Amino acid sequence: MLLLDRVLRRIIRRGTLTLTEHSGKVRTYGTAEPGWPDLGLRLLDAGVPGYIARHPTLGLAETFMDGRIAIEGGDILDFITFARRNNPWERSGDFEAKGLGGRIVERIVSRIDQINQRTASRRNVAHHYDLGDPLYDLFLDASRQYSCAYWADGVTTLEQAQIAKMDHIAAKLALKPGMRVLDIGCGWGGLALHLHRVAGVDVHGVTLSREQIAYAKAWAEREGVADKVTFGLTDYRDVKGRFDRIVSVGMFEHVGAANFPAFFRKCHDLLTDDGVMLLHTIGRSDPPGGTDAFTRKYIFPGGYIPAMSETLAAIEPHKLMLGDIEILRRHYGLTIREWYKRCAANRARIEELYDERFYRMWMFYLAGAATAFEYGGLVNFQFQIVRNRDAVPLTRDYIGRAEAEMRAARGSTSAPDPCAASALHLPESSLTSSEAG
Repeated sequence: MLLLDRVLRRIIRRGTLTLTEHSGKVRTYGTAEPGWPDLGLRLLDAGVPGYIARHPTLGLAETFMDGRIAIEGGDILDFITFARRNNPWERSGDFEAKGLGGRIVERIVSRIDQINQRTASRRNVAHHYDLGDPLYDLFLDASRQYSCAYWADGVTTLEQAQIAKMDHIAAKLALKPGMRVLDIGCGWGGLALHLHRVAGVDVHGVTLSREQIAYAKAWAEREGVADKVTFGLTDYRDVKGRFDRIVSVGMFEHVGAANFPAFFRKCHDLLTDDGVMLLHTIGRSDPPGGTDAFTRKYIFPGGYIPAMSETLAAIEPHKLMLGDIEILRRHYGLTIREWYKRCAANRARIEELYDERFYRMWMFYLAGAATAFEYGGLVNFQFQIVRNRDAVPLTRDYIGRAEAEMRAARGSTSAPDPCAASALHLPESSLTSSEAG
């Protein structure tokens, strides 16, 4: 209890936290203040403090997942928001309270975990993305965008924000009808279909998830565009041919730092001489580091969030020029909070599909992720990359114009909107999780 008490006294300063030990003893941390919460943390068995002390990087998560602690006066998102808000990145707060030795060990383990040869990559992707369509149906928007949305002015719903994100990407790609586009890490196919719909381009998407490929192919068939929007269960390293445009959203986090140079070398080789690439990825505001133990073990084995410095260092040797860099700061926090609300509203269904421990794990993951963008050092990078400096217009004005044209076209035509995709969800019998990995 001594260590837990010391940590809580250090990180809780504004607002109050009342901790009730298993014995009934009560401890209070912080100072009541307007605008700050008053929460409770109840330890439901006597072994919790010792477990957290022995497992400093996983103890809080696992005791919550196992129902050994309870949050009072709020939920796990409220609790983690409270702690991170007390220790924002701008003040160099270290929420996990790791010493230098702990950070070094974590980074070494993380780098080993990122080696990501082909077999490991497929297994790692299946761990998260082949959990089953019913789960993702419960919290994603109808266009199945499992990545940061774009909360432009006037956008108020998750559905609108995800369409705005796809429009924003399409605009930066400077698409023209008939172009060949490669979507690396295509997910369930929503972005590929959107690009074809708004710009008349041919798109080929690749992923290592069997369930995503089955879903995407069926979606393209139902929309009658399977000859224009195709999908393959293919490692990006094995893609052949040349493409006018390459887009990759939410996939670079699975490449692994050791493979960054090979990734960009491959993208260079796949792009035509006047080709354009848009890379959308979670990024860290800190220098290169490691992946936390909870994420490695439960969420994204083999995953790694890149720093801008190491990403640029991997781009530069391969005759690729940066055309534009945009940093999305709070956008992913807003997105994940919407996912969290939808998962909370569907708790019974998620526990029916999996169990209560999975639900708690999933909510801890979403809570930690949302607050990392709100108070931690995570952001989203959008890198526009070209082989020819004249591949896109001289100023950025064309991006806004193209987005406005896409919005106007949706408002004045009967073209199907991505949000009409709710009727495209596959029945549960289509799941192929037994084939995954």
